[in-house]
Amino acid sequence: MLTLNSDDTATVRRIVAELKSRPGPLLEVLHAVQAALGYVPEGAVPVVAEGLNLSRAEVHGVVTFYHYFRHQAPGTHTVSLCQAEACQSRGAEALALHARARLGIDFHGTTPDGRFTLEPIYCLGNCACSPAALIDGELHGRLTPERFDALIAEQGKR
Repeated sequence: MLTLNSDDTATVRRIVAELKSRPGPLLEVLHAVQAALGYVPEGAVPVVAEGLNLSRAEVHGVVTFYHYFRHQAPGTHTVSLCQAEACQSRGAEALALHARARLGIDFHGTTPDGRFTLEPIYCLGNCACSPAALIDGELHGRLTPERFDALIAEQGKR
């Protein structure tokens, strides 16, 4: 099992201490760890388990069950493509194929240069303007492969 550096260990311990008194705190703790570190590192599992008096297996099971939790640090830019039904009916599958080819990665992957992480997301609430994506927290609708490429090129300059 990988261990965390001292700063990350302190961050995880602080999060656990702040949230452990809440009812059923595991998910809330894991969300807070991901918000603070960008992902839930393998080394955080024993720290969370000890702090919440759970087994490592229980914590690991939750981290691996929910697709939302990242197991590796994300790229500089996060691209989340909606895969919900409304977007699917308006070309999200073709857009996803294009995005994976353009970036050279699959969902949950990060480009070798560390610039982009591609994630599926299920409903951005932008159904009337589908297909939609969230790029670094900014919502984009009516995406075409050409518009996707332009947005990626723009993000790549940042």
